[in-house]
Order: sequence, then structure tokens, then C-alpha cells
Amino acid sequence: MTDVVDSDELLRRMQRARASARQEERTWRARSETLRSTDPEAARDAAVRTLAYETVLTVLDEILTPGRHSDQR
Repeated sequence: MTDVVDSDELLRRMQRARASARQEERTWRARSETLRSTDPEAARDAAVRTLAYETVLTVLDEILTPGRHSDQR
């Protein structure tokens, strides 16, 4: 892929990625809570995926709004 994109397009792509990661995080969190009593192993897997998406969100938030989240550490 050799497409050249301008900064506005790059920003839009990162914002879409953040929105997608936020939705995935919510989905996996709900799945973890639903499976907790019936399938503990699947619930743990869902919880790990939730943490992964939380990490992606933290990184994207810091890129898109630098310094805003530095006090949460």
C-alpha cells in the first residue's frame, strides 16, 4: 500500500480506529460478564481481550489528545 494520506485523513483514520476499539472493548466486557457464571474459561479470555482493547484505547487517546490522560497513571 503506497497511498499517501494527508494529516486530516490520518486523523480521521485514527478516530475511526478509536471508535472501533471502544466498541470492541464494550462488546468483550459484556461477554466476559455474561460468561462469568457459566463458562469461567471463556470469561477469562474475554477479560484479557477487554484489557487489550483498553490498552489500544489508552494509546489512541494519548495520540489524539496528548497530555490529557497523563494524570491517570
